[in-house]
Formats: sequence, C-alpha cells, structure tokens
Amino acid sequence: MEGPGLPMSDSEEFRPFSRRLPEFKFWAASSRAVLIAFSMTFFEMFNIPVFWPILLLYFIALFFLTMKRQILHMYKHKYVPWSSGKARYKGKAPAKDDK
Repeated sequence: MEGPGLPMSDSEEFRPFSRRLPEFKFWAASSRAVLIAFSMTFFEMFNIPVFWPILLLYFIALFFLTMKRQILHMYKHKYVPWSSGKARYKGKAPAKDDK
C-alpha cells in the first residue's frame, strides 16, 4: 500500500494529508532567497548585463517546464483553463405549421 491510508485499528491515528514540504520551511527558504537576492543588489560584482530577449526566452521555458504537469492534469480531467466564454445553447426550433 502506498501513502497514508485508513487506520487498521483503534490505536492508529487517521492522517488524511501529509505535506511534502512543511509551511514553515517553505516560508523560511523563500524569505532567505529574497534577502540574499536583495543583498546582492548592493554589490557591483553581481551587476551582470543581460540581453532581454534571452531572459524572456529563459522565463518562458522555465514556465512551461514547470506548468507541464499541471496542464496535462487539467486536460486529463477535461478542464480547459482558457476558454472563449460561457457556452450558449439554442432552444428547440419552433414547430412549422403545414397550413
């Protein structure tokens, strides 16, 4: 059996959800990354010129590589994240009288 399951006896505790990354560790790592990035802006040695089209392509590639799994999951369950609006259906056509 993989992952957490239902308790088999009364002495076991039911734990329906276990996080891969605890919230405190996430916020600590995020805060540390922001502080390091902010402090690097004060030093001239980290001021590296970047050609903006290459930076844009890098961002797009990273975005699609990280979102691929989520987008495939949405397609699997027939959820399209972008649409052209609400679907509109027509009612029955009026009956034609043969007079």
